[in-house]
Amino acid sequence: MKTVKISLNSIDKVKTFVNEINRFDSEFDLVSGRYVIDAKSIMGIFSLDISKPIDLNIHDDSEQLNEILARLEAYIIEE
Repeated sequence: MKTVKISLNSIDKVKTFVNEINRFDSEFDLVSGRYVIDAKSIMGIFSLDISKPIDLNIHDDSEQLNEILARLEAYIIEE
């Protein structure tokens, strides 16, 4: 599992983020405080405070992880 901090501070960013991660079969969780939601759920994301950075847990340790991180580079604020 890999954890990165991401920023989804606009509606357009949320939409494109969900479209990007839905291309992969891996599991993704967003963690904000004590809340953990499925990152592929656009409704779940909007239940979080998207004005603050959110932790993204990527449950994939395969070679595909580098491709996932490259696709999500626009959203990652620190690794």
